[in-house]
Amino acid sequence: MFEGFAEKFVEVTDGRIFCRIGGEGPPLLLLHGNPQTHVMWHKCAHELAQDYQLIIADLRGYGDSLLVESDPDHFNYSKRMMAKDMAELMTALGHETFFLAGHDRGGRVAHRLARDHRQRVKAMSVLDIAPTLDMYEGTGMEFATAYFHWFFLIQPYDLPERMIREDPRKWMDACLQKWSGGHEFGDAEEAYLKAFDDPARIHACCEDYRASATIDLDHDRADRDAKLDIPIHVLWGAKGVVGRLFEPLALWQNYTVAPVTGRAMETGHFIPEEDPQGTIRELKAFFASQY
Repeated sequence: MFEGFAEKFVEVTDGRIFCRIGGEGPPLLLLHGNPQTHVMWHKCAHELAQDYQLIIADLRGYGDSLLVESDPDHFNYSKRMMAKDMAELMTALGHETFFLAGHDRGGRVAHRLARDHRQRVKAMSVLDIAPTLDMYEGTGMEFATAYFHWFFLIQPYDLPERMIREDPRKWMDACLQKWSGGHEFGDAEEAYLKAFDDPARIHACCEDYRASATIDLDHDRADRDAKLDIPIHVLWGAKGVVGRLFEPLALWQNYTVAPVTGRAMETGHFIPEEDPQGTIRELKAFFASQY
């Protein structure tokens, strides 16, 4: 799926981050969501690599990247720590500044990365998310029903872990099919399942969500009024939940003094796989405008 891309493990403070690297041009870090890995970018990678040096990484706890011990405050799986991994990854690869795009959980890591490492991110694209704090504060019956996994995965250890371990494939299929509206993921789904079929990574996934409902909200509240000064590009699925229940452009504009652009795509949640050509056009146009 990534012919011509190098595979690399990069040492960071807490372990090793796995990434694929390919292409020439300004560095662009691509981050994935749940229940996926870096593989979610496979349909976009080769064309984006015509204009950018891509660094496509697995977040901590996912894919082949480091696993860490969980802690009572869930700090080790906070977006702050995930963002620190990515900042250290880019430093190790020699990139002081870079462009950034993240889907789903990767978008939340991207947001924290832009906040905690403000001088390093030149521009950011987030795919099918509204800011975490706004989504939790705006929770109602319709959102809680559609995003039940947000509230299931945060239950105390090890209830969700044990239930998912009973049939990881069924959980994976349910997530991918429900959120995409029936998209066929093919070999990519097998790659996700292979990575996910590990009790330690199922636990890490749950810790990621537990952190989002606790310590991540503390971090987000603490700097909510400290606006970013970088352009933000937002894409969301017209058939998904984010655009139906939230106002992505307006919400993201609250977080930066720079312009926020973007639009709805005719997809479900998994935009880069459901509409790779549209995703490529949007990302290329946005980042090219920042040179």
